[in-house]
Amino acid sequence: MPLQVLYLQGIITIKSEKMSLNREVLSRGIKYLAWALPLMFVGPTVIYNAFINKNNGWHYLVLALGIVCCFGAVYLMFKGVKTVVDSIFEN
Repeated sequence: MPLQVLYLQGIITIKSEKMSLNREVLSRGIKYLAWALPLMFVGPTVIYNAFINKNNGWHYLVLALGIVCCFGAVYLMFKGVKTVVDSIFEN
């Protein structure tokens, strides 16, 4: 049933249609976001520990691992948000 809204110029009809939601794609997007959440905390923690232990021989390897974790978190966040939006606004 269309809703009618009074506007200054005239009457605008708004169709109230039920939005379809692809639950499989939505769950995949939430899984990406769930994997990104721990990486958002692990990455900066590992980077901090790498800078604290500069005298250790593993300094550069630990620093690289922390940077990879941070980039992985950003990638998974973008992919997860894009997948969730695609599941909501699918044609």
